[in-house]
Amino acid sequence: LDVIVHPWFGAVSDRQRRRYGHRRHMMWIGLFLTVALVGMFSVPASLSGLGAAVWVGVFYIFGNLLFASFQVPYLTTPSDLNVSYYQRTRVMTYRMVVLTVGLLGAGVAAPALVRSGERGDYTTMAMLLSIVMLISGVVAIIGIKRLGAWMPETVEGTYHPGFKEGVSVALRDRQFRMLVLSYLFTGTVTHLFMAGVPYYARYVFDNVGLTAAFMGAFLAPAILASPVWLRVSKRIGKQRGLLISQSMFIAGSLLLAVGPMLGLALTILIVATLGVAFAGLQLFAFSMVPDVVRSASADGSKAASYTGVWTATEATGTAIGPYVYSAVLAIGGFAASAAGQDVVQSGSAMTALVIGFTVVPAVLMVIAMTFQRRYTLDATVRH
Repeated sequence: LDVIVHPWFGAVSDRQRRRYGHRRHMMWIGLFLTVALVGMFSVPASLSGLGAAVWVGVFYIFGNLLFASFQVPYLTTPSDLNVSYYQRTRVMTYRMVVLTVGLLGAGVAAPALVRSGERGDYTTMAMLLSIVMLISGVVAIIGIKRLGAWMPETVEGTYHPGFKEGVSVALRDRQFRMLVLSYLFTGTVTHLFMAGVPYYARYVFDNVGLTAAFMGAFLAPAILASPVWLRVSKRIGKQRGLLISQSMFIAGSLLLAVGPMLGLALTILIVATLGVAFAGLQLFAFSMVPDVVRSASADGSKAASYTGVWTATEATGTAIGPYVYSAVLAIGGFAASAAGQDVVQSGSAMTALVIGFTVVPAVLMVIAMTFQRRYTLDATVRH
């Protein structure tokens, strides 16, 4: 669904910018995501089984569409700004820091709010998070409106590709194609990592409680690391910064294979290093997209078509990562267990668990680096 919806919304956003001079209309519609979130976690008590699943599924799809309605024009905004190479990275730095704070906040608040497991608690959680989402979304839209001084008052071009042509135009752009392919593998790796953390904590360190510690060590450094990566990009450029981040993730992933030998403290330090690398992976990749867009279309007439393909790629990597890890576990003969059950895993299952969490991400990141090295625009647009 995302592969179709995101590029389509990109084409719609480009047309709206041509007509109204901005992209905010779709973002206002996207704020109804809050309604979908509350609905998804407010299953009527009379529903169970298939009926409850259908209820949740409908609101989930509804929410997915609304999220895309907000995300695509929101991420396109930096491409509309008449600012420098460095300033685009700066804009993305603020966004990545706020995003990480949101991930950490929701990750802590949501489990605490539903600790009892009652249905009503899930509804309360959804309502509280929706309020935060609504406020954040309104602030974002107002902030984008205030950036109008750095945007062209009119779009000079008259050409705005439709859905199919927009996707074709974006993917024919060699620089964008290399960047997208690199990020597809990068996104797959990072979401594989997050899916594998609970297994690594439970079966390698025999402590499921370490899941929160590992995730905190992974996400928290990104808040401080993003501004540091911003300074790095000013000195050596985004391309070299991204390649360094990818190299760090490869090295860190492989070191986790011997985590028990290194001890818990060093393992947490390695995970924190991966978090620093993660901040660079996100910041540099996302801030390169506006560079490609402005290089291909100075008037920004095709900006959201590019962004739509990008966000569809992001969603694809998010989905593929956990499936890749699940496939590795299945090949190793990993035995699933229900809540509260303790299943002794075979030697092959444990080997697959570790390889899937360490070696596989490293290999996939090497592939990402291979594509990224073929991206040559950075040297041109940096100066």
